[in-house]
Amino acid sequence: MIAAIGKSQSVPAPPDYSIEENWAALPSRFDSADISPSDLKDLQQFAEADVFFIHPTTNISKIFVNWNADVNDEKLNHKTDQTTIKYQVSAFNGAGKIYCPRYRQAHIRAFFTSDTAEGNAALDLAYSDVRAAFIYYLNHYNQKRPIIIAAHSQGGLHAIRLLHEFFDDSPLQNRLVVAYIMGYPVRQNEYKNIPVCKTPEQTGCFCSWRTFKVGHELPKRFEDYPVDITNPVSWSTSRDVVPKEMHKGMLITHFNEGTKGSQLQTQIHRNILWVNKPKFKGSFLYTGANFHRGDVNLFYKDIYENAKLRVRMFFKS
Repeated sequence: MIAAIGKSQSVPAPPDYSIEENWAALPSRFDSADISPSDLKDLQQFAEADVFFIHPTTNISKIFVNWNADVNDEKLNHKTDQTTIKYQVSAFNGAGKIYCPRYRQAHIRAFFTSDTAEGNAALDLAYSDVRAAFIYYLNHYNQKRPIIIAAHSQGGLHAIRLLHEFFDDSPLQNRLVVAYIMGYPVRQNEYKNIPVCKTPEQTGCFCSWRTFKVGHELPKRFEDYPVDITNPVSWSTSRDVVPKEMHKGMLITHFNEGTKGSQLQTQIHRNILWVNKPKFKGSFLYTGANFHRGDVNLFYKDIYENAKLRVRMFFKS
């Protein structure tokens, strides 16, 4: 059910997903999702599965104008394409044909405002677009191919809802290869029939993690309920330390330099994923313990290889 938009909300027009410009990534054209680091390849032309990616919040302007972004905002679209589409969505171009809709994303303020009614209404409106895009994708693009759902941050929140509505305990669940819900917590027992992924080869499951510097503790109010976490290096739910040598590679900025592996020691700790501070050009300037922006980039090659593996296992099984 979509909540009513508050009185202060100026609602942009809903996107028409039959118009290609309302998709940030489509396999039928060249876009930022088709770019690959020097040691990996875009394999979409050979892919037998699809990736439906829901991008995170890029609407973070300090000057608050509107609760929801307009999909015709060229400046915001360019920012989205040059950040999350290029450096996150592209991690999946070895596993499937990529479909990533633009949507009237909620402003980041929606997650922090004391006016929860307005914030929730903005997130509901954003989900209504994601839902409409997914229905259009199923009817016009999918052709009954296996599906990977992938999302980060705000996109992860919408992915949780999408899995409930379209996959959990429904026939479409049989076509779910895996869901990567990155940067947003998934409560234990969230779904009736979609389990957390516990092995690298498992299909029909979901992976989720939030990345923090080792030693960081969440405020107690965020520990009140247990969440499911899959370590994106071992692809296990084990809470043992996973050594750096297992880390396949991160991608921070330079595609021509390829991915850099064997840098991150990882461990699931309570409701989050712990990693040592990564080293990259300018990393000494980063003093925070929250690595949310790197939930995908820090494990870029790990995700690339794992998504390919799960697609192979889906067809094998």
